Amino acid sequence: MKVLVLDIGGSNVKMRMTGQEERTKFSSGPAFTPQDLLAGLKEHAADWDYEAVTVGFPAPVLAGRLPREPKHLGGGWTDFDFEKELGKPVKLINDAAMQAVGSYEGGRTLFLSLGTGLGSALISDYHVIATELCELRWSKSSTIESQVAKAKKKHLGPKRWEERVHLIVEMLRKSLLPDSIVIGGGEAKHLKELPAGARRVDNDMALEGGEAVWNEPRFQL
Repeated sequence: MKVLVLDIGGSNVKMRMTGQEERTKFSSGPAFTPQDLLAGLKEHAADWDYEAVTVGFPAPVLAGRLPREPKHLGGGWTDFDFEKELGKPVKLINDAAMQAVGSYEGGRTLFLSLGTGLGSALISDYHVIATELCELRWSKSSTIESQVAKAKKKHLGPKRWEERVHLIVEMLRKSLLPDSIVIGGGEAKHLKELPAGARRVDNDMALEGGEAVWNEPRFQL
């Protein structure tokens, strides 16, 4: 199956179709709306021939729907009919979960994405479990996401930020009991040392995951 994969992020939309080696991207941002997405597709992929679409989205996805608007994009997404507007079968998945699928090697895997915020996903025996670990409390006034987000690295400095990442990863390891931990996202490259037992993956694994949800029948979203 030829799949168009859209990885919608807070700064860019990255996309690739089955058979392509290079990805294409265009800008998103805090005011990015569904109409902007359609305009970008018209400009960059109008002549692409594909059978299905996977959309990785930076917000919770439950039963193929968005229960609330994303934090880092514009509005209008919860009522947007992806299948109608894109004209193809669509699988909607949280962006961190899509990268987790692309990185999955079996067992019970915790995936964490370090970027503008903190993305997370848990996969157990090919079952993709929606999580919003970013909402866990760090203190009365802050979440664990606030402690490892890109803005916090600027505030704390790289060394203290990395210590905070290690502390939170260990906390999640003890509470979720994963067989393995995978770390991705744009800020992952700034970790000088990875948490014990964790592995780092390239962001392009999200595009691999977008194809896998159609072509690997064992995955259950």
